Amino acid sequence: MSIDRENGMLDFVTIGQRNMRVVHRNLPTSVLYEHVIRNREGQISSRGPIVVRKGDCAEMPLADKFIVDEPAAAETMIRAEQTLSEGRFRKLLDRLLAYMQNKQVYVQYCYAGQEPGLQTSIRFITETAWHSLFVRNMFAPIRDVEDFERFDPDFTLVHIPGFQASPEADGTRSPAFAIFSFDQKAAFICGTSHAGEIRQAAFTIFSYRYPHDSVFVMRCSANIGADGDVALFLGRGGTGKTALSVDPERKLVGDHQHGWGDGGVFRLERGAYARVLNLSSEDQPEIHRCTRTGGTILENVGIDIETRRVDLDDDSLTENTRAAFPLSQLPNVAPEGVFGHPRNLFLLTCDAMGVLPPIARLSPEMAVYAFLSGYTSRFHEPESGPGRIDIEFESCFSASSLTLPAHVCGNLLMERIKKHDVRCWLLNTGWIGEPRGVGERIPIAQSRRLIGAAVSGELDAASYEVDPVFSFEIPKDCPGFPAKLLNPRSVARDRGEYELRAIQLAREFMEDFAKYEMEMPGNMRTMLSGVLSLDDSYDLLGNLKLTI
Repeated sequence: MSIDRENGMLDFVTIGQRNMRVVHRNLPTSVLYEHVIRNREGQISSRGPIVVRKGDCAEMPLADKFIVDEPAAAETMIRAEQTLSEGRFRKLLDRLLAYMQNKQVYVQYCYAGQEPGLQTSIRFITETAWHSLFVRNMFAPIRDVEDFERFDPDFTLVHIPGFQASPEADGTRSPAFAIFSFDQKAAFICGTSHAGEIRQAAFTIFSYRYPHDSVFVMRCSANIGADGDVALFLGRGGTGKTALSVDPERKLVGDHQHGWGDGGVFRLERGAYARVLNLSSEDQPEIHRCTRTGGTILENVGIDIETRRVDLDDDSLTENTRAAFPLSQLPNVAPEGVFGHPRNLFLLTCDAMGVLPPIARLSPEMAVYAFLSGYTSRFHEPESGPGRIDIEFESCFSASSLTLPAHVCGNLLMERIKKHDVRCWLLNTGWIGEPRGVGERIPIAQSRRLIGAAVSGELDAASYEVDPVFSFEIPKDCPGFPAKLLNPRSVARDRGEYELRAIQLAREFMEDFAKYEMEMPGNMRTMLSGVLSLDDSYDLLGNLKLTI
């Protein structure tokens, strides 16, 4: 079988249609609901959302993501840890088509980015109806029947969770894989039902499609104030990006994927994919309401078999429970468009060590250093014995996506911050002064107050003190926020023990930075290597192993 096409586009449906039982194209939400129930893919909850308990909860590691070794692969800056030969790709595709014999597929024609000249069109092909609904929630579907016939996608994304690779025969690391063919402009995700992989693959497609010298593709949420000031929120899952960008005082631009072009910021998705474990109707009423709205998909959320009521506190399958819904379900969303250049940029972390302040002002170099580090922490609680805090780094917040090299992304961010005079902030949504298990996590209402003070300019008039370890600037006062909580040293019960934790965390940052420091251009390496440095005398303190 030849997969070469005149326009370089592999149309999986056309190739395999003779083998497939039926192809469902562009089904609307109501019909997809019917298919989800008919196929026994999920259940309708008492308030209307579809609940799917798929088992797959974690993102696929980079080791399972491949680029086909083709001419186009050599021309792009996107790289994978491993490549797949064209021969193995063709054989794997043959086996995938054989698997699809007498099966049905769902197809959605969608756009990302609605502005002329900034659109990317994608043909999404999924094995299940609920993944087709996920696509429809997250991206802008074509609604005009005449446009269906004219649709000429920039890329095809195929998601077949029921098909698994044979690692020995196919050259993959495990039965689950994601493969990108830039010659054929097609991506294949197989062996996993985790809907987030569709989103991750779309991010890789955007990074490939948009020229990086004119559009910087970012994983972030964004909102906009009444006077047109845009704020970006960059951070890993669990740090509060979605919760804090959904602000009743500001309009939401987008939840997770944006482009920053010559004219400003524009969203690439029309939906949200929010974490919902222990979601509070008091702290996050807008998102909580979406978990009670028809059209939403709830992944791995608990549901009572008799009453069909959902339990957002149920973590029996995973802590990574999710809700996928269109932004139109939220009450305060900005219309489509390019929203201008950001005025403020927040780098979010959830610091369970209790070291970082709730907010700090960063220089451009510090902001890029934090972006390249992508720090957050998790609390691991074993069945027996003390819990521990795991310090984690995820460069550019994209460790599970194939993207541009870290130093390229860092340089792009640096250029834009300086060119547009963007104010940069560190925002810790975790623990202040004392670690998890000893202290209390900062309430979301207090984080919102700090953000409000930053975007309004209130913090511009504040007095600041320089942190002796990390060198960022901590405000001494903020209207409406307890002054004592602004500096974690004021909260710590034992100042000496706090300093040990701070030094340990600084060392972790430096060790992570050293992993990719030599990959950076000389000028950038020199610029960032001095952001964080510790005196040699600290070596006498030894490594502190923190347990709770």
